[in-house]
Parts: sequence; C-alpha cells; structure tokens
Amino acid sequence: MSWIGRDDALEALGVKPQTLYAYVSRGLIASRPDENDPRASVYSAADITGLVKRRRSGRGRQAIASAAISWGDPVMETAITTVRDGKLIYRGRDAVRVAADATLEEAAALLWQVKTPFPSRSAAGDIAPEETGKARLLAYLATRAAHDPPAFGRGETALSDDGAQLLAGVCSAVTGTGGRGFYHQRLGRHWGLSPGGTDLLRRALVLVADHELNPSTFAARVAASTGAPLAASALAGCATLTGPLHGEASARALAYLKQAMEDGPKAALSGLAARGEHIPAVGHALYPAGDPRAAALIRWMKPAAPLKRAIKAAEAASGEAANVDMALAALSVHLSLPEDAPFLIFASGRMAGWIAHAIEQQASGRLIRPRANYTGR
Repeated sequence: MSWIGRDDALEALGVKPQTLYAYVSRGLIASRPDENDPRASVYSAADITGLVKRRRSGRGRQAIASAAISWGDPVMETAITTVRDGKLIYRGRDAVRVAADATLEEAAALLWQVKTPFPSRSAAGDIAPEETGKARLLAYLATRAAHDPPAFGRGETALSDDGAQLLAGVCSAVTGTGGRGFYHQRLGRHWGLSPGGTDLLRRALVLVADHELNPSTFAARVAASTGAPLAASALAGCATLTGPLHGEASARALAYLKQAMEDGPKAALSGLAARGEHIPAVGHALYPAGDPRAAALIRWMKPAAPLKRAIKAAEAASGEAANVDMALAALSVHLSLPEDAPFLIFASGRMAGWIAHAIEQQASGRLIRPRANYTGR
C-alpha cells in the first residue's frame, strides 16, 4: 500500500483541502496518521488514482454503473453497517468492541433494532438428515423458503420475530440437533469446545455478523426486495456465500496453514508459487491498513508459535495483512475444528446481517432492478 502526503493528494485530485477531507469522511479515500508527523495525515495513492479515473471517465449513468459494480461508489442507502477509517461499524458502534462481550443474538438485536436479546431455542424435528452442516443449512433454508409466507406487507416487529426463529433454526441445522442456549454455546457443545474456545467462537460469530454491501448481502437484499420470505433472502445470501471468492475463501487459507505447520511456511509458499496460486486470505480493499476483524480475532486467540509463524510468513510474502478469512482458518486450526468450520462460522454469523438487511429492504418498499449495459449484437 502506497501513501502520499496532503499536498501531493490535493495536486493529484485538483481539489481544495475541504473536498479531500470530505472524500475521506465518505470512505472514498483511506487515510492514516503520518509516521513522521502524528499531527499530519497521509492518503491512499490507490484510492486517489481510482477516484481520478472515475471522474475522468465521465459521470453519465453508464459510467457510474460500470464503476460502482465492483468496489466502486456506494449504490444503496443503509443504516446498518459501514466501514469508515479502517473500522467496521454496526449501527454506530465499533464491531470489534461489540464482539468483545456480545453474543450473536445481542449483535442481531443491535442490527435489527430489537430491544431484548433472545437466546436460541429450537427443536430438530424439521432438520434434514444430511451428512454435513453445510448441506443441512442449505436444505433447511430451502425448506423454509418453500413453505414460509411472503414477507411483503409484514411489519418490522413481525419480521424480527421471524428472524429470531430463523436464527435458532439455523443453529439446529448447523449442529444437527435442537437445544437451548445462545448460538455460540450450542455450537461450542457440538464441537466439544472448552469454555475458552467457546468464547472465541462467540467473538468470531459477532465479528462476521455483517459487512456492509458484500456479495451475499446484496443477493439477500435483491430477494427481499421482491417480498420473498425471510428464509428465501437468507438462502440467497447463503448460496452466494458458497463461492470460493467469498465464504469459501477460508478453505484455501486453511489448506495453506496446515501445510505451513507441517512442512514449514517456506515450503507452503513455494508450493503456492509453483501452482501459480496467490497467497490466500491476505489484504482487503476496504482496509488498506489491515482488516481489524482479523487482527482482533488473532490477538484474542493467541495462536501457538507454528501457527503464528505461518500467518506472519503469508503477510511478509504478500506485503498485506491477514484478513478475516485467514483468521477464521487460523481459529479452526487453533481449536481443532472440522474442515467446514470456517464456512459454518461465517454463515452462522452473517445470518444476522442478512436478516437485518432483508428487514431494512422490506421497509423501503423498493424493488432492486438495475439495468444492463447491453454489449451484444
């Protein structure tokens, strides 16, 4: 990541200082304190270059749509979550601080704007006898989506009640059994974790509860905009999460960490290079200075020396900090969790965010229906 001073930033942009500060406050340009002068700031050269290119391309509808679809300008209003100044914010609160002591249910209550947090209680009678937690989760959401009534026209309170039942049912699907307790307690019992391991799981679930307008959340909002059942919106999000560039990104990180701990980081990195593969789960476009979710989770778990060396080697070789996918993979190694644990943790936590966005989208009463830029004959 390359950083430049204020004068260089102003010259590149051709704007006044107040405009530069406005870009920073809107999250369009990342900034950080200058290491040589804490009273001054430096700015992301990549963000400035991208902003200049978008301005030069013209701001017609076609140019705006083309730039906005991939890490571009904001395309949708939300009061739920944002990323500002290198921090993930849940309803005005730092997500890392929320994760320090909140349960997933309490985080969901914050995101949904429900007053009373709710513990997870659910039977397992409607859970399909699939072999894996991932298969049970998708089957459960599909069954609920096929039978639940449309969400269109229902109030936010009713949808929040549905969301609480859905979250509890998802926990039963992931674990394959009913039970009582908060989500992390039930999942911790399922995996046979110690109290300390269960607490790390709680923190991880809250850290991944939402992340602005990511691909799976956008898919969930599109489904919600049609008035589909809440479970259908969650299914749209979960289906999108199964892609290797999204929720399954931790799988490659997990494979790297295990090889690095067995053969050494150098051999693992050489293997990636020989196969023409990038180092997995490092860097994040929204966090030029490093993903705070990953930094917090790795700090909380206090990984053993071999695991810590593997993470540091990936960061050093790539020049980028570990992101949350690496942290979830590291957590799985640290707690000796099954192979599909990173995905299940991600999907379980993000369920709270998908439901929050579905409720917000329903309240807007708007159908999400963008136009395509036709390039055919």
